Parts: sequence; structure tokens; C-alpha cells
Amino acid sequence: MSGRARVFYRYSPHDDIRFSVDAKAAPFSRPINGLPHGMPTDARGTVTISHWSPGKKQGRRAEASVDCLVTGGDSATLSAVVTKSEDPEEIGERMGFSVKNGGPGKGRFGFSWAVSNVDVVDGHATSPHVGTCMAPAPFASVIKGGFKVTHAELPPLPAE
Repeated sequence: MSGRARVFYRYSPHDDIRFSVDAKAAPFSRPINGLPHGMPTDARGTVTISHWSPGKKQGRRAEASVDCLVTGGDSATLSAVVTKSEDPEEIGERMGFSVKNGGPGKGRFGFSWAVSNVDVVDGHATSPHVGTCMAPAPFASVIKGGFKVTHAELPPLPAE
């Protein structure tokens, strides 16, 4: 899945929010304890985030390394771990993204920190850990650019 787009986010309608994604499936390429072959959803690639708020006269850029990708028809869910950011506290954080194929008026994009992924601990909202390939539905519409999702069936499990 790949593409770049500016999206419309209802809660910051005047902000310039852009995402660039280049992600490719790499099944069973990330072995870890308990999963010696890795996962069928292992992936590689990069997500770049750019958010400029004219009202606040501030922005942020970040780059993240894709670790998981799964497709379903014309949509995809992926996650990526932040490797570069203007906010040093973000480095190492996993973020979730969802994509629906298409350009302006057709494509859509979702990001985990915007409308979901909140736990309540002792009555206070906290941001919990995002697991691999966890993201909300693609809720933000593409207003410039677009994304291309090429569906691929999950591969068979490796032989033991």
C-alpha cells in the first residue's frame, strides 16, 4: 500500500494534516520470543506524518517504521514505530493507521491518536499501548492526493 495525501480532520478543520505511506508485506520476517517465525502480517516501510496548525502557528513532523500490514479488499490497516520526531517523547511509540483506496472524495485515512485508543485509569484518560496492526476505521477523508491498496491474501503458516 502506498500514497500520500492531505486529509480533513473534523476536529481541526483548518489544520494541514498530511500522511505519506510506503508499506510492503514481509510475512514471517520479524521473529520474536514465542513467535520464532514472526507473523503473517509482518511488513516493512515508512509512514511520514506532517501536521501544521495555522491557528496555533505550530506544527509537527514525524517518521515511523512500518512493522505490520494487513489488507482487506480496498482497505488496509498498518502500524509503525516512530523513529524520528520533533517531539522526542514520541520516539519508540507505535502508532496505528487505516487506509481506504482512493483520492479526493473517495480515499479515507485513520490514525490511532485522534478518535480512539484511550484507557481510563483511576478515572483519568490515558493513552495505552498500540499493538501491531491496531487502528480505528479510516475516518478522515482525503482532500488532496490519495492512496493505493493492493490486496494480498495472508500467506500459509510456515512448516515447523
